[in-house]
Amino acid sequence: MKEVISTTAAPAAIGPYSQAIKCGNMLFCSGQIPVNPETGEIPEGIKAQTAQSLANVKALLAAAGTSIDNVVKTTVFLADMGLFGEMNAVYAETFTEPFPARSAVAVRELPKQVLVEIEVIAAL
Repeated sequence: MKEVISTTAAPAAIGPYSQAIKCGNMLFCSGQIPVNPETGEIPEGIKAQTAQSLANVKALLAAAGTSIDNVVKTTVFLADMGLFGEMNAVYAETFTEPFPARSAVAVRELPKQVLVEIEVIAAL
């Protein structure tokens, strides 16, 4: 049985998908781009965009009653692998040991021409 999780503290879905889905004791969050949900603005630079994407992830986790500490897997999509180091510095400030499993890949393009998108799977 799946349950939709949504919050206005993260950007609304802009297509036929849910912000997050709870299934059993797991939460599957859609990729979060760095859109400020209050203003619709996208910050400049990979560090600020990573921080905003992670803030959006945290909002979804909170809406489901969990936190960043329960994330077991992340996928980071980058517009350019040259941005990895700066993204990783912000990422490392957010997660603590034991770190979640992670994939990081460069893609040709991301929605709204952002530099980063982050999706997570978390335990509840």
